[in-house]
Amino acid sequence: MTINLATVLLQAPATAPNGGFGFPLMMLGMVVVMYFFMIRPQAKKAKEQKKFSESIAAGEQIITTAGIHGKIAKENEDGSLKLEISNNSFMTIERSAVSMELTAAFRKKNSPTAVASTK
Repeated sequence: MTINLATVLLQAPATAPNGGFGFPLMMLGMVVVMYFFMIRPQAKKAKEQKKFSESIAAGEQIITTAGIHGKIAKENEDGSLKLEISNNSFMTIERSAVSMELTAAFRKKNSPTAVASTK
């Protein structure tokens, strides 16, 4: 007697014996895990970056995402920033180009407590 693959597949039950809730629950679990480990942290980080870029003001030392160091000379009407790179050398950048992580690291490195501890 030969067993044909088509007959085996046709004779297989359409649902799992336990009601078939295992696969949908597993898929729902995967979506929940992706939300808490990937989507939520990215949204939180984007919100913090936006809050940081809105809080910077003229006179602050910053670092752009391209690694350019400078001091904010002026905030333009269109939301961009006039950045002083060196004496009388200016560049216009968008607020979104200011890096929160690089600026925080720069401020931490140049804080009075960090300078005092290195001497």
